[in-house]
Amino acid sequence: MSDMLIKNGKICLADGIIEKDLYIKDGRVDKIGSLNDHADEVIDARGKLILPGLIDGHTHMEFPFMSEMTADDFFYGTRAALGGGVTTIVDFITPSKGQNPMEAYKEWRNKADPKVVSDYGLHCILRSGGRESLDSVKPLIDEGVISFKLFMAYKNELLLDDESLYDAIKEITKYSGVIAIHAENGAIVDKLTEELLRDNKVSPVYHYYSRPGIVETEAANRIATIASIVGKAVKMYMVHTSTYGAVDIFRRYREMGYHFYNETTPNYLTNDYTVFEGKYGYRYVMSPPFRTQDEIKQLWSRVSNNQILVIGSDHCVYSDQQKKRHGTAVPPFNEIPNGTPGTETILPLLFTYGVLNDRITLPQLVSITSRNNAALFGLKSKGNLLPGYDADLAIVDPKKKFKVSAEMLHSNIDYSIFEGEELQGFPDMTILRGEKAMEDGQILVKAGHGKYIKGETYI
Repeated sequence: MSDMLIKNGKICLADGIIEKDLYIKDGRVDKIGSLNDHADEVIDARGKLILPGLIDGHTHMEFPFMSEMTADDFFYGTRAALGGGVTTIVDFITPSKGQNPMEAYKEWRNKADPKVVSDYGLHCILRSGGRESLDSVKPLIDEGVISFKLFMAYKNELLLDDESLYDAIKEITKYSGVIAIHAENGAIVDKLTEELLRDNKVSPVYHYYSRPGIVETEAANRIATIASIVGKAVKMYMVHTSTYGAVDIFRRYREMGYHFYNETTPNYLTNDYTVFEGKYGYRYVMSPPFRTQDEIKQLWSRVSNNQILVIGSDHCVYSDQQKKRHGTAVPPFNEIPNGTPGTETILPLLFTYGVLNDRITLPQLVSITSRNNAALFGLKSKGNLLPGYDADLAIVDPKKKFKVSAEMLHSNIDYSIFEGEELQGFPDMTILRGEKAMEDGQILVKAGHGKYIKGETYI
């Protein structure tokens, strides 16, 4: 493997920024300093930022949901990741009904390994609190799947009752695993949906009204209560948090010594629910839905104050044809497949709306997109640019502006929900384990270049 020297850049770490050279050998960061080492390749990064490769801990590639399969498979989805400076994704194993989770793990590895161009790890969704499901926890952790997603919504599909949630949290904690929780009061969502449909309120904006913020904060409080009964050894984070109330609930538990954290996505920090009212409102349907301008402001405040641990994308891509259920008209809101693209735009959105607007610093950006993510998911060789870590990085010209278009992105769909928006922070180059993987928008590596990275449990 060739070595590489990156000179004159600003190396962005979670603890600060240093203007030094970075030397890469055998796929890892070897040293940082004022260097004159010979290298097979020298990159002049003058005027540019060097960030650790992002870790997107929330993606759904080849995800079966609402009778559809996401348009991005592991090839297209990880191409999109590299295009945005994301060098590692953590995807969700989704067992089919009645399928043993270990069998689903093998299925996901068989799907992903030949296709991925970025590195990847895996979570596992537990669809049941039954013994067979719980007995899979320890074997999955042994295979590097240390985090398990539990749902409080989607009755008859993914929802677990409180007793099953308690049993699952207890079993996962027994083996030092991590709980990822989808917190919405599914029963109330179902009732509100039923009432809206009865009144013929079916357009995409009613997706917002069917899932008001209170159903999230109620569920956050309930799951925190259940998990606290198991004890302070529980490690739990709430995925795609859309309300500041849910952040505040988990913060209060942390103040009591619990390890409860929040993830949010750039979607909840940028657009509000009025996007549902436009011509392409159906493209924005995801759960939880976009919220209000006040929620955006309050969530940014909590990101700024380090009360949100990680940012993920919830990348779950459906084409227009799929969103319209293969018809010409937009179907009722409850029939639109839930999901939006996102992995390729995490960095530019956070850089533009966060760093350039003085809401977060560059070290904070590194923390919520790389260092904290690596720690939460047990990816011990990732998330940093210090000697010994994998040489995963994104090189960014902070002054370069881009107008977002589907043509410049790499997902397997022909639209972007940020179409036409001017952003800064798209990487000029993405380097994965010491090799150029993307340069000037061109993906340079082939299917199968990525590797499965085992998560390691921690106390």
